[in-house]
Amino acid sequence: MQIFTASMISSLAAFTCLSLFAGDSGDLQEGQKAPAIQAMDQNGKNIRLSDYAGKSTVVLYFYPKDDTPGCTKEACTLRDGHSVLQAAGAVVLGVSSDDVKSHAAFAAKYHLPFSLLADPEKVIINAYGVKMFGLGLAKRVTFVIDSQGVIRKIFRDVKPAGHDQEVLAVVKNLG
Repeated sequence: MQIFTASMISSLAAFTCLSLFAGDSGDLQEGQKAPAIQAMDQNGKNIRLSDYAGKSTVVLYFYPKDDTPGCTKEACTLRDGHSVLQAAGAVVLGVSSDDVKSHAAFAAKYHLPFSLLADPEKVIINAYGVKMFGLGLAKRVTFVIDSQGVIRKIFRDVKPAGHDQEVLAVVKNLG
């Protein structure tokens, strides 16, 4: 019969907690090559990060759920600043675990002019380390990726209002 001491239980609990939080967006750092992505957008178009190589800066923003208050505010902020971001050489791509049908309804309802990538299997969410503990949804994190595929800025504590201006400042500094 195995007897566990208090220190053994404490050590096991600490190890378990550390394991559960592995894969946090802290794993990716500015200056690293961005993980490759491929997913279907709300229009049924297959989008890859490599589609923009040598052409555009990519604003890859992750959000928890279509048509929820904070996510709608963030999407509409990026929508309102889209033409200026586009003029500065950036493409905006949103990612959540919602499916293509949900993204299509969300994009149509709020007239979103950019692609929303469906990631119901959480392949992209896991690759970027932005999965919310316990829920499996994406955290609100934005990556600015230059035209060479290098992560130039990570916004880990995104406030939906005014996020387009934060992103624009970084995009302009890249150009």
